[in-house]
Amino acid sequence: MSETVRDAAALGTVPAPEPPPRARKNAPRVAAASLIGTTIEYYDFAVYGTAAALVLGPAFFPSGNSTVSTLAAFLTFAAAFLARPVGVVLFGTIGDRLGRKRALVLSLVLMGVATVGVGLLPTYDTAGVLAPVLLVALRLLQGVSMGGEWGGAVLLAAEHAPPGRRAVYASVPQIGPLLGFLLSSAVILPTIGVVGRDAFADWAWRVPFVLSTVLVVVGFWVRTRIEESPVFAGPATARPPAPRFPLGALVREYPGRLLLGIGAAVGGSAVYYLVIVYSLSYGPKALGIPQNTMLAAASVAAGAAAAVVIPVARLADRVGRRPVILAGAVGSVLWVLPMFGSLGSGDGLLIGGAFTVGLILFMLMFGPIAAFLPELFPARLRYTGASATFILANTLGGGFAPLVATWLNSHWQSPLVLGAYAGSLCLISLACVLALPETRDHDFAA
Repeated sequence: MSETVRDAAALGTVPAPEPPPRARKNAPRVAAASLIGTTIEYYDFAVYGTAAALVLGPAFFPSGNSTVSTLAAFLTFAAAFLARPVGVVLFGTIGDRLGRKRALVLSLVLMGVATVGVGLLPTYDTAGVLAPVLLVALRLLQGVSMGGEWGGAVLLAAEHAPPGRRAVYASVPQIGPLLGFLLSSAVILPTIGVVGRDAFADWAWRVPFVLSTVLVVVGFWVRTRIEESPVFAGPATARPPAPRFPLGALVREYPGRLLLGIGAAVGGSAVYYLVIVYSLSYGPKALGIPQNTMLAAASVAAGAAAAVVIPVARLADRVGRRPVILAGAVGSVLWVLPMFGSLGSGDGLLIGGAFTVGLILFMLMFGPIAAFLPELFPARLRYTGASATFILANTLGGGFAPLVATWLNSHWQSPLVLGAYAGSLCLISLACVLALPETRDHDFAA
């Protein structure tokens, strides 16, 4: 039986039933808890990405060639993305079989342990080759955690959402990656300002990692006090049974949606990580732009993008997910060349303005995708389906973006090559969204 026939009822125009009154009442608190969790998780990830661009290369992968050292640090950044599919399998199985809340609490604790561990590691000068080995191991644990975080956060919020507002509630956790980056910058910039760049490279880079302890404790307290998703709140006999191995069932039953969902999110992932991670290294090292200028430009852009998440999601609830995502994909294809071209000017205001427009267009794709991807799959496979599509897109489009960009810039010096790379992935997203159905009226209880 084809995917279209099998899901005709679930993805038709049948209005989704209302969540129970208790779930609707708790929806804002659940959305806030999901946001807190994704902010913490992405703070941890952003701290590593920023530190990798600034200091981790020489500390853990010393080399006479700064490009090789930076490339090695970005390889550990990519390693965490390669571990994310393991998290999809692990937390997807827990989330689909045992509940969204349980998977989310476990993913948060794992991320916290790994991030604090990075801050306590000895460097290469102290421990030799053991230092980078331990760093890679902890990065792999971070990646496993991230593989389960996104799907659970958006599902918990979406499955509590009132009728007609699912995109809004699902999009709230999408603010987390931007807030996490802003929070990491708010810790890193003052730390550099207080102790100086040399001291930061020597020892103070550990401060943002260790501070994660406080955030994880807060996040754990919040997440353990929220309601489970309505899908799991009632007796087990009242919900669709999940298979023993949800990922296997997903690949077998929905291969087309899985591949198209990955493609739909790959372009936005590339844009985000090239702006938020790679440019922080590329601007200062290749173009001589002051580090603080690049951090400030990326931070302003992230703040602007965070501010438009809810308005974009409201629009997606009114007109549908596909029109908004398609607008963002088209806009990104047209804008990425001038956006990355602005780096050649070295002007902080111009770069900040270009990045701001770019991340707002990115948010047109990224905000509604939080509802769009889960709505492609039935409840019994939704945690795994949402996680697999988004995480694999993040791995292919975002995790390898700094590596691909470093290689591209080693052959072509112009920052325009970054725009060409990001634009090609946005074209893939455009084609995949065109091939997928509109999901606004999906029966989310099915």
